[in-house]
Amino acid sequence: MTMPLQPPTSFVDVLIVGAGPAGLMCGNALAAAGGIEVKIIDQRPSKISVGHADGLQPRTIEVLQSYGLAERLLHEGNQMYMSAYYNPSHNGGIELTTRVPDVNIPNSRFPFKLALHQGAIEDAFLDSMVQYNLKVDRPVKPLAIELSRDQEQLHSLSSYPVKVTLARLDATTDEDKLEVIHAKYVVGADGAHSWVRKAFGITMDGDQTNYVWGVVDVVPDTNFPDIRNKAAIHSMNGSLMIIPREGEKVRLYVQLSEEDIVDPTTGRVSKSKSSPETILEVARKTLHPFYISPLSDIEWWTIYMIGQRVASRFSVEDRIFIAGDACHTHSPKAGQGMNASMNDTHNLAWKIAQVLRGWANPSILKTYESERRKYAQDLIDFDKRYAALFSGKPRTSADQDGISHEEFFKAYETAGGFTSGMGIHYGPSIIVDTKHQSCAENLVVGQRMLPQVFVRAADARPVEIHDLLPADTRFKILLFLGFMEEESRVVEINALAEQLSSPAGFLRIYSTGGQTSASMFDLITIVVGNKDNFNYLNVPLVFRPHWSKVLLDDTDVTGRKGGGGYKRFGISSESITFVVVRPDGHIGMVAPAAALGDVHEYFASFLLSCH
Repeated sequence: MTMPLQPPTSFVDVLIVGAGPAGLMCGNALAAAGGIEVKIIDQRPSKISVGHADGLQPRTIEVLQSYGLAERLLHEGNQMYMSAYYNPSHNGGIELTTRVPDVNIPNSRFPFKLALHQGAIEDAFLDSMVQYNLKVDRPVKPLAIELSRDQEQLHSLSSYPVKVTLARLDATTDEDKLEVIHAKYVVGADGAHSWVRKAFGITMDGDQTNYVWGVVDVVPDTNFPDIRNKAAIHSMNGSLMIIPREGEKVRLYVQLSEEDIVDPTTGRVSKSKSSPETILEVARKTLHPFYISPLSDIEWWTIYMIGQRVASRFSVEDRIFIAGDACHTHSPKAGQGMNASMNDTHNLAWKIAQVLRGWANPSILKTYESERRKYAQDLIDFDKRYAALFSGKPRTSADQDGISHEEFFKAYETAGGFTSGMGIHYGPSIIVDTKHQSCAENLVVGQRMLPQVFVRAADARPVEIHDLLPADTRFKILLFLGFMEEESRVVEINALAEQLSSPAGFLRIYSTGGQTSASMFDLITIVVGNKDNFNYLNVPLVFRPHWSKVLLDDTDVTGRKGGGGYKRFGISSESITFVVVRPDGHIGMVAPAAALGDVHEYFASFLLSCH
């Protein structure tokens, strides 16, 4: 009797289930970190090429920039600067009420949203991953997952407590079909119907609304004057949102009536009860007196009911994590789904990398759920209000109970932090310390570092501070030295340099070989000075690990870029201030030099000494 063949077995640090935006962000970030064994699987035989999610918020563009991926997408996508609002006119059609900037956040580096289909965004990640020898394994799906209950295994950094059985869907023989993976961590980025989430009995809490929408991607023939602006239209026939896309394409989000689309036996949306032509016909009525018709075949379409739900938890034993649509679903109107998904794993990847290297205590992994679940909950609360306003009947002289333009517009304006992604604010934790917030009033601890142009002291080249904050798993220590002219300041600065250079300084404690650690920290010094006469060699050596790391708060040679950074950040030029920027670009702590002990305590609470 022949023994059944044992499926091949392999060991990985991280197994990622799902190669959508959340999974690819995670895979790319971990592969770029280096030295981490990553496997990413997807059950679809090929990547998507059309449709699906369609927009990047300003904050997500900043995040992609930190991975070196934004430039390509900025070139390929359509930049949306303006939003137009239309409401019912007196003669039964619609008319323009107002036009406003689509991004109303003053400190945005990219003051626009970028419309581009999900496939193009995924392609940027896939191409980036190639340089790190990481490819998506497809078509592969998980069949079984087991998490060890042995506490010793769960807490050991050298153990592989997760066992996952995979099935290769294109296998021609039984022995090629199965594979067993032993992983230290598993990230379930496998969508709204997540297999990983269900395998661990994690519930999705929230509601299914009765708002039904159709989506059509089309190259239009139209006389609607705002077809190349984002447009929100409230008419007596329902609501419509227009998103101008790359090339000549436009996406229409069209409000449909529930009875036409929902299967009464299942209560679910039935695509068989609709068609792109039906959706376009509703759009035509909503756009009256303007006309619209497709110039070519419809590229992609779908219908959906808005569900607003958040997973009851985002992790199991800090070994299994779920991200993206697997843990939160909401309406696409505010352009959140793909953005929130990618920012989930942007938050998670550096934490996993630090723990795998033995640099950080595994307790930092708990901050993934505390930070991202709270954000998801806030997002759902906002989305409920926003979707209800968007789907509601407009107020008219005949119907005073409807939603007024002022009400809708005010909601959109106050929601700018959400719709731009700039309002993400992580609360106090071991990696967010607000104790000394007053020493940099406008750099809100827990929010992202603000953009600002400084001038490089060595060559007067203007540089955007964001471009010096790559997502490379390192903490960036921004050291604002203030003025250096007076003798008393020089003494203070030299004394701090001595403290930080000592073996007890945090730059040396978390380093290999006792040198100042370039693998853990990247130190950037920012001085108030004049490019015409400042000598960067006067900055103590420990504060200038490279000639490019000393910046001046001054204007560039044209006088048009830079200057005013200290004032903008609310930092005094008369004292020394630390700004600690986490690897994900969020501010972890600000502190005066006099509170150097608190900076040491901050790092000691989660980093592991290399000695």
